[in-house]
Amino acid sequence: MSARYRFIAENCKQFTVKAMSAALGVSKSGYYDWRKRPVCDRARLDRIFTRILVAAFRESEGTYGAPRLRECLRGVGFGVGKERIARLMKTAGIRPVSQKTFRVKTTDSDHKLPVSANLIRRNFSAKRPNQVWVSDITYVKTQRGFVYLCVVVDLFSRRIVGWAIRDHMHASLVNSAMRMALSRRRVKPWSLIVHSDRGSQYGSRSFRRLLLKHRIMSSMSAKGDCFDNAVAESIFGTIKTERIHTREYQDLTEAKKDLFRYIEGFYNRRRLHSYLGYVSPEEFEMRAEAA
Repeated sequence: MSARYRFIAENCKQFTVKAMSAALGVSKSGYYDWRKRPVCDRARLDRIFTRILVAAFRESEGTYGAPRLRECLRGVGFGVGKERIARLMKTAGIRPVSQKTFRVKTTDSDHKLPVSANLIRRNFSAKRPNQVWVSDITYVKTQRGFVYLCVVVDLFSRRIVGWAIRDHMHASLVNSAMRMALSRRRVKPWSLIVHSDRGSQYGSRSFRRLLLKHRIMSSMSAKGDCFDNAVAESIFGTIKTERIHTREYQDLTEAKKDLFRYIEGFYNRRRLHSYLGYVSPEEFEMRAEAA
C-alpha cells in the first residue's frame, strides 16, 4: 500500500490526488493519513542516499551510472542493492550521459614505414608502473573543424601520463604526448614497452628516434585490428562519452582547456575505475607505492 501512496506523492504535481487514488484503488483519506505518519527508517535512508547520489553525480559532472554511484555509497559505509539504486536514481532524475556513435578515421596504416612486432599480444595488464604504455589518437569536433587528441596511458594504473591536442595528425602530435609522459615518469632503459596501432605517426622517423633516445621498446597492433589496442580504444570511449560528446567546442583552444580539466582534474585524480576496484588511477598508484 505504501508504494501506491509514494507514487501519489511523487506525481501530485502532475495529477490530482483524487484521480490517482481512484486509479490505484486507494482512498484519499488513507493517503492523507499516510502523509501524516512519521517518516519510516527506510524512507529516511532513501533521502540520505539520494542526497549522496545527487552530490556524487554532480561531482562526476553527470558521468556516473549506477555501478559507480553504488561504489560512492559503499565508500561512505552504505551497502545498497542495485534495485534500490536504480529506483533512487529514477526518482531523483539521475541519467548519466550516453555514448554517441560517430567515427573519423585517425589511423593510416597504408604506408611503407617500419612496423614493430606486437610485444604484448593483448595482455593488457602490468605488474608495475612504466612497464607498458599504450597510445592512440582520436578526433574532437569543434565549430571550426576537427582537432585531434593523442593520449599515452600506463597499463598498470590506467593513468593518462601524457596527452596532446592539435589541429593536425602529424607525427609531432604523438611526439608531444610522449614527451609529456617522459617528463612526468622515470623510465629505466629498455624496461618500458610503448604499444600503438600501425599509424604512420608511430612509424615515423621522429617518433622512432624519440623512443630510441630514451631506450624504449616499440610494439604495434596487427593491421586493422582495434582489439590489439583495446585499452586505448576503451579509454577514448570513456572520454568521448563523458566529455567530448557532451560539449560543443568553439575551437582548439576551448577544447584543450576543457580536456585539461577533465583529464588532469577528474579522470586521473577522481574518476572511479572498475578495473582498479573503483578507485582513481592516482589513488591506485599511491596505494601500490605504499604497499
